[in-house]
Amino acid sequence: MLIIKSVDDALQLSHAYGVQIVELGHALVLFIFSVIVGLIDSTLDDWGLHPTFIQSGIFGGGDHQDMDVDSKVSHGDKRNEHREQLRKANAFTAMEILGKLTENKKAMILLRLVHLNMPEKFNGLLQRLQFMEANKLVSSNLKSASQLLVRLSANIQRVLGFQNQVNKRQLIGALIDIGSCSSTSCSNFGAHRAACWVPFDIYMETAMDGKQLPATSAIDILTELTKTLQVINRASWQETFQALWIAALRLVQRERDPLEGPFPHLDPRLCVLLSITPLAIVRVVEDAGEMPLSSLQGGSGSGNTGAAFEQGIDGRGQASRRQGLISSLRILGQFSGLLSPPSSVVISANNAAAKAANFISNFKNGSDSFGGSIRGDTHGKAGGTMLHLIVEACIARKLIDTSAYFWPGYVSAPPITSLSDSSLGQGSPWSTFMEGAQLVGPLKNALIATPASSLVEIEKLYHIAINGSEEERTAAAKILCGASFSRGWNIQEHVVHFVVKLLSPPVPPNFTGPGNHYVEYMSMLHSVLFGMSSIDNVHILSLHGVIPEVAASLMPLCEAFGSLVPTSSLKSSTCDDISSYTVFSCAFLFLLRLWKFYRPPHEHCITARGGYTGSELTLEYLLILHNSRIAVQNSSAMDKPSKVSNPPETSSQAVYIDSFPKLRAWYCQNKACIASTLSGLSSGNPVHQVANKILNMIYWRITKGGAISSNPSTLSGSSISGSPASAGEDAYQRPVLPAWEVLEATPFVMEAIVTACAHGRLSSRDLTTGLRDLVDFLPASLAAIISYFSAEITRGIWKPVAMNGTDWPSPAANLLSIESEVKEIIAAAGVTVPSGSSGAGAPVMLPLPVAALVSLTITFKLEKSLEYIHGVAGPALENCAAGCTWNSMPIIGALWAQKVRRWHDFIVVSCSRSAFKQDQGAVAQLLRSCFTSFLGSPHVAASPIGVGGLLGWNISARGARPHMAPGFLYLRVCRMIQNNQFVNNVILGLVVDTARESATKWAHANSPRLKSSQASLASAAARAKEVATLGASLLCIAGGVPLVQLLYQETIPTWLLSSREGENRDVGPMSCILQGYSMAYMLILSGSFIWGVGATSSAGSFSRWATIVRVHTDFLAGALEGNISLGCDPATWKAYVSCFVGLVVNFAPAWIREVNQVTLKKLAKGLRGWHECELALALLERGGPEAMGSVAELALASD
Repeated sequence: MLIIKSVDDALQLSHAYGVQIVELGHALVLFIFSVIVGLIDSTLDDWGLHPTFIQSGIFGGGDHQDMDVDSKVSHGDKRNEHREQLRKANAFTAMEILGKLTENKKAMILLRLVHLNMPEKFNGLLQRLQFMEANKLVSSNLKSASQLLVRLSANIQRVLGFQNQVNKRQLIGALIDIGSCSSTSCSNFGAHRAACWVPFDIYMETAMDGKQLPATSAIDILTELTKTLQVINRASWQETFQALWIAALRLVQRERDPLEGPFPHLDPRLCVLLSITPLAIVRVVEDAGEMPLSSLQGGSGSGNTGAAFEQGIDGRGQASRRQGLISSLRILGQFSGLLSPPSSVVISANNAAAKAANFISNFKNGSDSFGGSIRGDTHGKAGGTMLHLIVEACIARKLIDTSAYFWPGYVSAPPITSLSDSSLGQGSPWSTFMEGAQLVGPLKNALIATPASSLVEIEKLYHIAINGSEEERTAAAKILCGASFSRGWNIQEHVVHFVVKLLSPPVPPNFTGPGNHYVEYMSMLHSVLFGMSSIDNVHILSLHGVIPEVAASLMPLCEAFGSLVPTSSLKSSTCDDISSYTVFSCAFLFLLRLWKFYRPPHEHCITARGGYTGSELTLEYLLILHNSRIAVQNSSAMDKPSKVSNPPETSSQAVYIDSFPKLRAWYCQNKACIASTLSGLSSGNPVHQVANKILNMIYWRITKGGAISSNPSTLSGSSISGSPASAGEDAYQRPVLPAWEVLEATPFVMEAIVTACAHGRLSSRDLTTGLRDLVDFLPASLAAIISYFSAEITRGIWKPVAMNGTDWPSPAANLLSIESEVKEIIAAAGVTVPSGSSGAGAPVMLPLPVAALVSLTITFKLEKSLEYIHGVAGPALENCAAGCTWNSMPIIGALWAQKVRRWHDFIVVSCSRSAFKQDQGAVAQLLRSCFTSFLGSPHVAASPIGVGGLLGWNISARGARPHMAPGFLYLRVCRMIQNNQFVNNVILGLVVDTARESATKWAHANSPRLKSSQASLASAAARAKEVATLGASLLCIAGGVPLVQLLYQETIPTWLLSSREGENRDVGPMSCILQGYSMAYMLILSGSFIWGVGATSSAGSFSRWATIVRVHTDFLAGALEGNISLGCDPATWKAYVSCFVGLVVNFAPAWIREVNQVTLKKLAKGLRGWHECELALALLERGGPEAMGSVAELALASD
């Protein structure tokens, strides 16, 4: 330390660079850099050039002192001439020394350390070189030294691009180098496999699972996934964007002929293709710091310091991403099989094609007036494809311009010249609306059915919904939630924003109270809530990532309307069906759909590893997400202007559940009811009194003969069940209570009537009638009913009841058919499961709570206006079925199939999922089938492979039975699996086994020449990478962060520690090496899919990710030191560690800075022991400023 301090004091390095010098190597790095910069500054000074950016200090300049020879009086012209020649010679000598010094490999390593860890200092060096380059024409000295300057600049360019890599002449280095996507596996996006891009397909198809409503925006996820795969696959942006578009097109084609049923259909898939994907590409382009589109035509803009050097190295200048997008779009026309539009969007595609044709026609005719869109089915012969819709979506986001219309083959039909500009506008209801027409009659219906084309139209609608009359507000809200919401792809993010904003209307200017101002907007809120509640629309909200904002907006509505006493004064003046009960019920059930409210609290607990035991959300978590977004928005609101991909946010205030006492009270009660049995109430308790009133209402209706009356607050003659409603004498039997009081008493009502039924005091039919009457009275009470039944099923204290058609409905008519079709679907996916049927003569049984719940749900009407009911009842019913000790889903499915015959195929598909929830063996079979279907079976030559084999081309064809490919079935069941940690071991085993088989085939090739060929090795390594990519994708989808954390901290360490003598018998070294390679690749990919390859994660996830990486690298370092005894083959261990480090160095260098410095040194030492010195250098080089000394010492010690 004394020597280091003396060196530092003499050279003033700590003072000049503002860092603490603690290692001799660190001092050496800064000294070499100081010498280089000092030589440049001295040369510039000798040539009379004085850049203004050079500051005083070690870089020369301000504190420069003349030498003694310069300060003395001149004694003659000859001496002055000699001195000038010496000065000139010194300058050229310095330039030559700089050229030789910067050519040295070790000096390049030291300079690169400054570039990586002190970019602002390295930019000073680049500024000097740019200054010298800029002054070559005005300085004779620089002109004469131009060759030396070119040499120096070229050396610095090599420093910027220099990277220590594994030795490609060794086997491990060759494997890592093979890791890039080959053209054969990535360019063919058709029926053949494209393994390196399959994560796109898997994520998109997973996002279509109607049972899940992720709170994270699909735009954000797809943005990070795109950047990650581009890096991992070492692909061009054209290849990357092409793969992204192909995956989105396949997503749409998979649902061309959808099954009928309550699940997301085509609209969410089109949303992914035409809204989410373009918005994700906008983010990718913006992240590159690209210039506006208009500036691309006039040349590149001025970049930051050293941009010329950077662009010369990596070939990814500012315009490369946008040009890659354009190239990918032009190539899409080759995939005609994917571009055929589904029947429901043929008109939109034809309109887009006609718009381009007319644009070209107007352009050729010299007219520039055409800029609008074409509406209506007037262009049936325009030949529109999905490509035309994609191009329009990109033009709307300013990713490309209308020059795309002139691409060869884009407009296949002749221009449509018979249409004038005026005729184009006449068919547009939006033009009529913008001219001031009233939102009534046919115009309102046309606007609901026709998507808006501009943000101006949506903004005008929003202002009408807030400031118009009650009729205008209602109409505007319905229009906003219509086709503009579901199919206004080019402005969909803005429509979503304004629709969510309508849930929080401002206080009217003339509102003086009393009460809540939301009542003034009752009709409008009713329209918005019912419009947003459709299954497709809720899923679109989730894709755009606004679920936390929706939850925060619904909470005050629930608090306000649930506290009102339903009276005639609290009804809409425009519609008798709208009351405080209906608005509250829709808002409340909508809120509950956003998380699994019926799950026991322990399923949301955080485990010892820091992750959730399940993948379900909670209300608290949604609010945390919302509030964190608000904090980020408020802190960065003034940093940069709003962009097209980021519409204005809905709220600027944090929301807390404590601000809503009624909602909080119910929330706590619901969790308590699910977690434990109900406690008795004294007769004087207010809740007991309310429960008695409800029970009196139920029993009064039963004794009147079972006719179900309507909601007393509406007296409208309509009900959820569709039973005839009566008014008059029945109305007074309905208690007039705030909705919160009814919900608070419902669990005790349930306890009373279910107990009475179990003891024979109440018949099963009367129980169903009573429950149905309760839901008709207050639809929101369905939530309390579901929570009660879910809890009771979990406790398992109720005896099964016979579904015999006498006491309870019978599924016998089609149960055997349902079970047979379910077995066929599962068998077609390559899975064999034991039959769940008890035989033809055995009684069909269900637990009493399940029987009661399914009996209640099959009484509900199947109307679009009641999707808010079915959206809660369907998933809850499936959850209750899963709580049975036997597979009861086929029984429930058979009952529903009898009620809704057109849902038969959907019900069969849903029932097929239930076989996997508690059967780990079936899940293992399904996973093996996923790998076989994707990679191809060696026993079936004609078996489909690639994405088509994994996910299928469609779910079912017209008139055929539904068919689910193994991967599609896995994506629908993987997040339902209980105790899914075993999935890690199954997937890792499949990855390792496949890699071993590939290596065995390579090693046993008949030709000795083939055995040693690079092509054969590349084939084996490529297959290992394919299987690792598939395994990482399936693992991340199944469990997300918890499973990936388990993989890093337990699964792979356990595999490496365990002895597998039986498995590795007769296995050659190549098999062992490829096993290690495939495990390392799977590990890196899994982490990359969750956290990305950069350092852009949020603070919380960043901290957790860093901890996980540290734990794993600490394990590796300990094993390298010999402190841990390994059970795997030494070749596997060496391959795993080398490939892990090499892949991190190449693809995720940001991870390395989170590893402890001591651990890095241990890893580097172990790699040097394996003669992987270059890899050890590359690892330390990326370890941050603290590792600079170690890198310098290792570089100097290396040959």
